[in-house]
Amino acid sequence: MSHRVVTVFGGSGFVGRHLVQRLARQGAVVRVAVRDTEGAQFLKTMGDVGQIVPVYADVTDPVTVAAALTGADAAVNLVGILAEKGKRTFQRIHVDAAATVAAAAAGAGVHRLVQMSALGADPEAASVYAKTKAAGEQAARAGFERVSIVRPGVIMGSEDGFFNLFAGISRFSVVLPVFGCPVMPKIILFGEDGPVDFEFYGDGGTRLQPAFVGDVANAITAILDDPASAGQTYELGGPRVYSFKQLMELLLREIGRSRLLVPVPFPLASFWAWFLEKMPWPLLTRDQVTLLKSDTVVSGDFPGFRELGITPAAAEAVLPTYLRRFRPPTRRHLRQN
Repeated sequence: MSHRVVTVFGGSGFVGRHLVQRLARQGAVVRVAVRDTEGAQFLKTMGDVGQIVPVYADVTDPVTVAAALTGADAAVNLVGILAEKGKRTFQRIHVDAAATVAAAAAGAGVHRLVQMSALGADPEAASVYAKTKAAGEQAARAGFERVSIVRPGVIMGSEDGFFNLFAGISRFSVVLPVFGCPVMPKIILFGEDGPVDFEFYGDGGTRLQPAFVGDVANAITAILDDPASAGQTYELGGPRVYSFKQLMELLLREIGRSRLLVPVPFPLASFWAWFLEKMPWPLLTRDQVTLLKSDTVVSGDFPGFRELGITPAAAEAVLPTYLRRFRPPTRRHLRQN
């Protein structure tokens, strides 16, 4: 990777900043292609003088994309959205932009291209997010035949939008949701807790397989370093599958707070999302609820971390590194076992 020029679209984002740091350590010259170059200036301290260069590029604009790729040896497209806003629709960002980057990379003579997708990407998916992620893969392949696809699930790390969100909610709310529970609780006769017991959570809700952001960044660098990875699709899931309930319990143990876990069936979640998605920065959308109806876990049909020589970190090892600030002040310095 030494002395190669790598253009990273979306390089100032959550995954991007970790990838840029790793590429710089390998000696690559990194162009951080973003719309806000001033907001990406902090990345320059991760490398030597002139090694990390923020450049303006809008992935929906072929001219600026082509300029960012001129003379590059490799490129990575990390740009994606979780909710639509104005002109930033799933179609434009996940599909049209992927096609633009791929075509420009091929035209610029770029040797390697990595396209970020997501676990659950499926052209037949009910969720527009998942459907357009799959369409983005197809668009990237059409424009750049040997593109490598990476499909991470929920990504955890100090800037993530999942664990930080629910840990933040726990500061002012006495309840946390468990999405995907049955509409009607299961009645258990003569169970361990008495003659009549109720099971509200079912199997614990949607199953997720979170991966550490550092492992995802390491996977992308490994793909760029390995010529045999060209044209391959990689599913990047952590070492353990959790139910939504298990993740909320794990989070609460780490931040040292006691909260009531409320079972939320999908019809109720969709009702809430109808209101929440109208916010400027929605906490939940109906399409995200639709996405949660399917487990986000690796299928086993594609290579993953193991084939890239990476041992992924589990949530139990990662969450203590960045959730301390959500603990009550009296427990902030206590070690949680």
